[in-house]
Amino acid sequence: MNTNGLSHALLLDKNGGAKSLSYEEIKSYNKTQGLLWVHFDYSSEEAIEWITNVSGIDEVAIDALLTSETRPRTTILDNSILLALRGVNLHPNSDPEDMISIRLFISKDLIVSTKKRDLLSVQDIINSFNKNKGPLDSSEFLIDLTDRLTSRMEGTMNDLEDRASEIEEMVISSNNAQVRTEISRIRREAISLRRYLFPQKEAMHKLYSDKISWISEHDRIQLREITDQLIRYVEELDSINDKVTLIQEEILSKMSEQMNQRMYVLSIISAIFLPLGFLTGLFGINVAGLPGTENKDAFMFFTIALSAMGVGLFYLLKRNKWI
Repeated sequence: MNTNGLSHALLLDKNGGAKSLSYEEIKSYNKTQGLLWVHFDYSSEEAIEWITNVSGIDEVAIDALLTSETRPRTTILDNSILLALRGVNLHPNSDPEDMISIRLFISKDLIVSTKKRDLLSVQDIINSFNKNKGPLDSSEFLIDLTDRLTSRMEGTMNDLEDRASEIEEMVISSNNAQVRTEISRIRREAISLRRYLFPQKEAMHKLYSDKISWISEHDRIQLREITDQLIRYVEELDSINDKVTLIQEEILSKMSEQMNQRMYVLSIISAIFLPLGFLTGLFGINVAGLPGTENKDAFMFFTIALSAMGVGLFYLLKRNKWI
């Protein structure tokens, strides 16, 4: 990226290619030159200066393009589109659920996009221009970008689905602590992804349902297909979340059952040894008058009596099917 905050500026030639412009050249741009796409780091002073004073776009769009926090949405401004989208973070050593945002103002003659972090989908479009296979107009650009953003989510969704399925096997073969840790991680990722994909689905729905003169009926059908794919991803996230929740409930149920079994065993042991302990405590007090204190065989008789009582209590519990 240039030191002036301009990631790139491309003047589309309507043949699949584009001419790269410098920051100084875009200052003198006018609509008669063709469709211009500029991509800025919104935090740079030059981006703020060009978008605010040179671009000539609506103030609402200016504020949206330069804001640091945004959720996916679509706003129609006359015959232009103000759009905020998110893409999964596929950079090395990053979390996919840490979704990267891109803000766009799209009209028939001008495309302004801003970002803080790079999106691979944007780089794909730039590469397509280098091969003369890029979008021809604003409508194709919109479809190309949204399609690439949505398609790149497939790998993340499949990975989440596979991990959720593996959890079911881990419930049987692994310890509960390991499974609970993985469940928490999957649920956190699913919730984070859904947080942005659900409003993005609504934003995409608004794109093809509202009338924009430079978006043809064929393009609307393509946008609807992309939206349907996004809806499927949201439903998959809901399904994954439900699956791991059920697994978590099953684990808690098993843990509760194991705890109840252990407490039951302790209760049975207490039921047998409580009266025995009472008698040994009673005969262990050091006061005069205890029977058998002068008889050398008293301890043997007492031990036999306690053993018989213990066996009798065990038989009583067994007969009543308590054990």
